[in-house]
Amino acid sequence: MTDTSRQPDLSTQIAEHLPYLRRYARALTGNQQTGDHYALATLEALLEDRDVFNSGLAPKTALFRAFHQIWVSSGAPIAEADSASSPEARAQWRLSTLTPNTREALLLHSIEGFRAQEIAKIIGGTADEASTLLTIARTEMTNAIHGRIMIIEDEAIIAMDIRAIVEDMGHEITGIARTRDEAIKLARRTPPDMILADIQLADKSSGIDAVNHILKELGDRPIVFITAFPERLLTGERPEPAFLITKPYTEEQVQSAVSQAMFFASTETLQD
Repeated sequence: MTDTSRQPDLSTQIAEHLPYLRRYARALTGNQQTGDHYALATLEALLEDRDVFNSGLAPKTALFRAFHQIWVSSGAPIAEADSASSPEARAQWRLSTLTPNTREALLLHSIEGFRAQEIAKIIGGTADEASTLLTIARTEMTNAIHGRIMIIEDEAIIAMDIRAIVEDMGHEITGIARTRDEAIKLARRTPPDMILADIQLADKSSGIDAVNHILKELGDRPIVFITAFPERLLTGERPEPAFLITKPYTEEQVQSAVSQAMFFASTETLQD
């Protein structure tokens, strides 16, 4: 069979998993534009060398391994830092204090659902080494930074569950809003360091609209969106979230997403 006859199948395989590669890349870099840059670089590399999909790995694992090879070859940087005091520079300094590959392992497992043996195939090493990285990551990332978090969620049980998870991490909850208008009022009353938001709210208003309004009034701050349809927010259009978890979520997914978002936060009220 010729390479040409295999191309449509390869394109289909990549397209299926590309939204989730974007999600991973954005969470890893803390930035939509930077994350998409690395995802695009991965696609360009695959166009030049398709052998990565002939390695016996599952397509998603092969795609993420190709990304990781590009990521580490570039020195695993985040967005360009304009000055030593910029948020990007501060995040870069924090990154330098972490054990190598811990964040990668944590995100691959908790957000993208890879098992230890699959993580090992993506980043190298053994399954036992990947498991060790996960243990280290949970300690390093969840204990790194604490702050004030607002929850926008219209389902009471889910809101209380998220609140318990986040408070157990050591963060302060400023309140829970069920609608766009409630969220805006709450943010004005007690400005949060970070927002955890559902997409569809009680009065059929939009969590995205609520967040956009709050950011316009209060300035930039990290957002974690929760949705049952993440692919709808991972198309490459702008603006899109850097941090996104899928319903039904797990406790570890919430912890990981919050930790990553707070890690890259630029607000000065965060407590190290």
